[in-house]
Amino acid sequence: MGTIQKKRILEAVTFCNKQAYSIADNMAVTQNATIRLMSDKPRNPENQVNAKEQGIIDRFKKPIASNEKYQPVTEIEKSMVKFYAPITTNSMCLQCHGSPEKNIEPKVLTALTNLYPEDKAIGYNVNKVRGIWSITHKQ
Repeated sequence: MGTIQKKRILEAVTFCNKQAYSIADNMAVTQNATIRLMSDKPRNPENQVNAKEQGIIDRFKKPIASNEKYQPVTEIEKSMVKFYAPITTNSMCLQCHGSPEKNIEPKVLTALTNLYPEDKAIGYNVNKVRGIWSITHKQ
């Protein structure tokens, strides 16, 4: 977000491509957890949800679209706590995740296509579930 505010969206695409994973990895080390961003329409194919995670995303979609309250999902398995929370879209997100015809500047779309040739993370509107945070740590 800071890069978007300071340098505009095109530079933020490059920043996220190079830095997003290291930022998440650093946070995971700090929190002694595994942190993953998972999606049913991933930008990076490695972030494709499995069947269980798809069910969790589906659980969040209706209440979020209706501006209703929702509860993050917490599970305990074999002394591990698994926490899932939705990643939702706002108008700023649409600059990279919205409709190519309406929201994404042509130069940004070209950069996204070059960096993520298998990109499925577009076509969103405001207040949609773009994915989930999947956080696992010891109980």
